[in-house]
Amino acid sequence: MKSQFSVGRLFLYTLLVLMVIIYLIPVYMTVITALKFPEDINLLTSWSFPHRLNWGSFTKAYEKLGPNLTNSIILTISATTISTLLGSINGYVFSKWKFKGSETIFTLFLFGMFIPYQIILIPLFQVLRSINLYGGLPGLILAHVVYGIPITSLIFRNFYAQIPTGLLKSAQLDGAGFFRIYRRIVLPLSVPGFVVACIWQFTQIWNEFLWGICLTRHTSNPITVGLAQLAGGQAVSWNMPMAGSILAGLPVVLVYIFLGKYFIRGLLEGAIKE
Repeated sequence: MKSQFSVGRLFLYTLLVLMVIIYLIPVYMTVITALKFPEDINLLTSWSFPHRLNWGSFTKAYEKLGPNLTNSIILTISATTISTLLGSINGYVFSKWKFKGSETIFTLFLFGMFIPYQIILIPLFQVLRSINLYGGLPGLILAHVVYGIPITSLIFRNFYAQIPTGLLKSAQLDGAGFFRIYRRIVLPLSVPGFVVACIWQFTQIWNEFLWGICLTRHTSNPITVGLAQLAGGQAVSWNMPMAGSILAGLPVVLVYIFLGKYFIRGLLEGAIKE
């Protein structure tokens, strides 16, 4: 029995190691290509580590993608903050201040989570143009805020369902109103929910491409659009797009490295109900 258990565990770990290696192959190829000089990039030596390192690829990529990176930072922080705060208030209302028909409204509200970007692209373009927000970051921020409210509302509604209703009732008896209860009781307890919602929104907004290229002009393009333009053309120095992709992906990777455990903890706290 012990030998069978050991063999099974050995097989499992071997399989996991192989899967990790397969998963990391694109990362390895991206890094070594970014560190090569253009003349050293060819099919025969594509797998080999460069004999001389070209750190200038990252400098040149940053010079070209710097404005796009700034746009993405402004876009992501603004849209994430607004959509998370609005989702928190919505979740508070739908979980603790229910009214007649609130469950039906919330169900219809959640349909926004399942609407693909492509379906609403043309109507969204027309709306933004009609209100003079097409082409700049404010219009793109508004689009991401509206699209992100359903998922953030769901996250906070599930999280707030764990807060004892009696605690809020006691605050009401003491004369506290809607916003005072939210500010003094609910908001301080919402840190895990905010971590989950912020990381989710940050990832979705930072990595989004379609709205970025269709709803903004060149000066307001986010990092994903700038990266695609960096790799465009017939003669491409592949070290530049690879270095750019590392710069573009690094913020999301760092977020999950430093906040990943809080993200999982927040998900579990929102999923377990006493």
